[in-house]
Amino acid sequence: MAKKLSGIKTAEADKERRERLKRVHRKTIMFNSDEQKMIEAFCKRYGVKNRAKMLREAIMSTILRQMEQDHPKLF
Repeated sequence: MAKKLSGIKTAEADKERRERLKRVHRKTIMFNSDEQKMIEAFCKRYGVKNRAKMLREAIMSTILRQMEQDHPKLF
């Protein structure tokens, strides 16, 4: 009986997590011709199939790295 209830709680938690992680906020970015050529060359060279994912990961990694550097240090 406990396993069945646990499975229900897990399913509910999974559903909540999926809803929370759903991408609903659209951002638009524009590149000039040279930047676009560089992106195309990069994607071709490294076999990037999902450019949105690649750009999202690049942006978020830069933000996280900067936030980590700006984090107050004790010593």
